Amino acid sequence: MDTAAIVALVIVGVIVLVLLALAATRMRARRTEQRRVEAGEQYEEARVRQLEADRRAAEAEERSARAKRESALAEQQALEADRHRTEAAEHANRAQELDPDATPSEQ
Repeated sequence: MDTAAIVALVIVGVIVLVLLALAATRMRARRTEQRRVEAGEQYEEARVRQLEADRRAAEAEERSARAKRESALAEQQALEADRHRTEAAEHANRAQELDPDATPSEQ
């Protein structure tokens, strides 16, 4: 083989290696960009899910607060009803004491 053929083969080999290196770099860059896009989609999905979780937590807290208010109101109404019953019984007893027509067993 003469020297020119060897030089040509070496040059072709170097060109092939450079082309392979460029192709590998481009493929790596393409993969990196695809991963960036996928990561962006995952971040967006995470943000959407976090907002939904926050909304549901707020709704649950609101329902809990409403239930506590209702429970407190029901307890207050029950206490008022007991107070009214007691007052009604006291008035009925006082009326029997004052009623001249009441029989002794009623008094």
